Amino acid sequence: MTVIRKRLLLSLFTLVVLLAGIFVYRQVFKEKPKVIVVVKEEELEFWEIVTAGADKGFEDFGIDGKVLAPKNGLPEEQNKILDSALKENPDLLIVSPLGTGVIPKLEKYVDRNIPVLLMDSNAPWEHKTAYIGTDNRILGEKAGILMASELQPGEKVALIGRRESFAEMDRLIGARKSLEAAGIQIAGEYGDLPLGNKINQEVKKLMADIIKEHPDLKGVITTTDYLALPALDSIYEHGLELPVTGTDGIRDMLKNIKEGKLSISVSQNPYDMGYISIETADKVLRGERIKQNIDSGVDIITKSNAEQRLEFYNNILK
Repeated sequence: MTVIRKRLLLSLFTLVVLLAGIFVYRQVFKEKPKVIVVVKEEELEFWEIVTAGADKGFEDFGIDGKVLAPKNGLPEEQNKILDSALKENPDLLIVSPLGTGVIPKLEKYVDRNIPVLLMDSNAPWEHKTAYIGTDNRILGEKAGILMASELQPGEKVALIGRRESFAEMDRLIGARKSLEAAGIQIAGEYGDLPLGNKINQEVKKLMADIIKEHPDLKGVITTTDYLALPALDSIYEHGLELPVTGTDGIRDMLKNIKEGKLSISVSQNPYDMGYISIETADKVLRGERIKQNIDSGVDIITKSNAEQRLEFYNNILK
């Protein structure tokens, strides 16, 4: 074997070893994909549960992730967070949009080829990669069916939600459909409450006005537990007992059902929503095909299962 040939073989061998080393290094020490999740409000229990599910997903799927949230649940706060998060150049964004004003911000992510998953609220935006969360019209339909099961045809129900929220409007549409099909009268649909969930006094005042306007009211459907709970307080303050449904299944609502103050309600699955969102992000980043709409489900909460869910939430929210 000539010296030149030996040198050539040695060079090829060295190159193969070098390439193999680079491959092993990348597999062992490669950076984790970065995923940013932007939810609707910082201190609300619903979003704490979503975050717990997302954190478990980050761990299980090997993702460098974090959850960000506006302090007061206002659209302008969320827009600032999205501007800031874009500077971090994440591999993927998951967001629960607070109204239509968020869409121009999301377009900036698409312009940088950053996939965007919507969670919880499904905005009419053509560039989303997918939606993960509750089918909010079905959630509303189930709330309407449950309410109708406790009443008689011709009796009155008030609907309370917020027109600025995609999710809440879909829930009201679903509830109205079921109530009308069951022959229940809709006393009114109240949608002018502000976004943000620290609005107990506004809800209680609205509920007092509804009771005054409709003394024969027989039930109330709200689009979130954060509207249901102050509405329920106002009803009790007026010496009444009316069925009230929410949609989130947070602990205070579960306690009311467990204690018999409410007989039944509907609930999203916020923990699953957070976890499935990260699972879906992992699939997108791996180049797998995914469904456009991924339903995280709706549960019916009764006295028999409220305690089990309470125990689970108490454990994850320690």
